[in-house]
Amino acid sequence: MKFENIKIKNFRNFEDVNIDLSNKNIFFGLNDVGKTNFLYALRYIFDKDVRKLNLIDSDFHNKQLDKVIEIIVTLDITDTTCTDCQKLRAQLKGALLSEHKKVFIKLEAKYDTQEMLALPILYWGGDMEHLHEMKQRGYLYELDYVFNVIYIDSYVDLHALFKKNVNLLIKNESEKDKEILDDIQGTVDQLNTHISSLSGIKEFEKRIAPEYEKFRNEGITVSVKSEIAVKGLYSNIIPYIKQDDDDNLYPTAGEGRKKLLAYSIFDLIADESAEKKINLFLVEEPENHLHKSMQIALSQILFTDNKYTYLFVSTHSPFVLYEMDNVNLIRIYSERKITSASTFYKVPNNFEKNRKMLNRSLAEAIFADRVLLVEGPSEEILFEKVLSVINPFYEADGIYVLSVKGIGFETYFTLLDKLNILNVIKTDNDLRSVSSSKNYSVLGFSRCNNFIGEKILPTARISENTVEAKRKLYHENIKSLDEIRDKYHIYLSKVDLENDLDEALHDKLVEYLGDSPVDYLQDSKHYHMVKLIEKLSDTDCRTIYKHYNFACLKEVFE
Repeated sequence: MKFENIKIKNFRNFEDVNIDLSNKNIFFGLNDVGKTNFLYALRYIFDKDVRKLNLIDSDFHNKQLDKVIEIIVTLDITDTTCTDCQKLRAQLKGALLSEHKKVFIKLEAKYDTQEMLALPILYWGGDMEHLHEMKQRGYLYELDYVFNVIYIDSYVDLHALFKKNVNLLIKNESEKDKEILDDIQGTVDQLNTHISSLSGIKEFEKRIAPEYEKFRNEGITVSVKSEIAVKGLYSNIIPYIKQDDDDNLYPTAGEGRKKLLAYSIFDLIADESAEKKINLFLVEEPENHLHKSMQIALSQILFTDNKYTYLFVSTHSPFVLYEMDNVNLIRIYSERKITSASTFYKVPNNFEKNRKMLNRSLAEAIFADRVLLVEGPSEEILFEKVLSVINPFYEADGIYVLSVKGIGFETYFTLLDKLNILNVIKTDNDLRSVSSSKNYSVLGFSRCNNFIGEKILPTARISENTVEAKRKLYHENIKSLDEIRDKYHIYLSKVDLENDLDEALHDKLVEYLGDSPVDYLQDSKHYHMVKLIEKLSDTDCRTIYKHYNFACLKEVFE
């Protein structure tokens, strides 16, 4: 079974959206843009506990009460060998024909002005034009017998979760349990006997009888008996933590520890229903209260454990995405609409060995509004320094500098483009020697053409590979290069980072680094750039920012 699509109309901050889904989906964006509302759209379809609350006027987009709320989920059930597909087909019965390959589940809600609420009505079937209204028993729909929603809130109340599910999690089914329960009852009876024999109780019995006889002499005595009973065997049990090499018990007081234990309990709850139902995990901001290392560990579980086959996560944290693979990324914009440009992102096979490196860089970038893509760490640390002078809070304003660690820009800008995240490329004007020839190919020009998808810059070889030759090549084509800047956000260096920087700040570089600043910077590039950063003044940074050679900074900033 595969989640394929969801359409939402007139629900909360979603006027009319149509989004492709997969079985693992991540919703991300700034605060108050609709991530929780998106999960609630799914919950109103699949979660009986939410659906039975009905809908109120604020659930209608801009309180347009004359319009119907409509939520439609499309599932692909082509794989007839899939047990989840079989479960769904068995429950649908007459609403699904054998030739149908998709299941449509639809929620409609019309506002009743007299009742001041809207009752959700569910439909399903294999033909979108002829859906069957679902049968209902109490507040349970047919759908609830095949799907089990496991909603994990950002702030989990561990003890409430444990108490609510204790009878599901703890079962006494062995032969020995009957003996233990009889022993517990015997202990309770003995406890009652001991309590009744306390001297204070006996003294009370002796004193109360004469007082009673003053009103009515019936020849009776008054006895006080303890009636402690085990009315809830598990009503007071609490989970504790015990170290393997320590007999002491420690309370689960830390929020991080509570959250991890809560996830463990949710896993057990899912196991209980896995055989009969299809588990859907809806997880809201799992990063809360977890250290970076634990967020990464949680990412490993969410995206690699087969238990989480159907997963919907909202998050603000890039660390939660470190292990993502076969994941559908859905960005929610600050203007409170969801982009229709959601993308199915699978880590390409050629990056499989370096998957963590690629994903960690991308994971942080996709939380930005504007991304500057650069070749290496030297550009990254220089540009971060300059931007921090222009605006110390540039990252909070949605700007991110991302090193692609080479010239493999395409994987990055392809994903960022599909998520409608503005990305600006800064790359070097490279030349490369051609074997069995004294000429050099214009590698930087060819790279720009490839990024654009058409031949705008000339690719004829040139006869020398010098700084002067690169500058000449650039100036001969400056009109086209400026147009590429404006239209495609691609900024080619005149030469490379070090030479372009020297042109913008030569006297200061000589003062800081000696007579050959370019040679110094190109020798042990990363280390020597760090040394330069320590010397650059705020005035130097503003000079770099305003210079033609580094106009990429202005574009990503402004």
